[in-house]
Amino acid sequence: MNFYKKLPTDFLIEFYCEIMRNIEKGILTKNMYYEIGLIISVASQRGITLGAPCDFEQIVDRRNLDEFIQSAYKCNEIKDVLPPSCGF
Repeated sequence: MNFYKKLPTDFLIEFYCEIMRNIEKGILTKNMYYEIGLIISVASQRGITLGAPCDFEQIVDRRNLDEFIQSAYKCNEIKDVLPPSCGF
């Protein structure tokens, strides 16, 4: 998730579009749907609304995705308060 947060907005959107094109072609795996979920979450934090593939809810367990996103945020909060020598 940190990777997506570090991307400039135009790169984030282009990355989203590329993954969506590949999903539509059937090239990518189920894991890419979770990546789309992460990208949508980061874009939402920036005030950008991105749509999910029409079969997103059928493929992605929303609860698992939400838990993963929340744990990523908590991990980032911990990194922000720990001294750099802690290995984070």
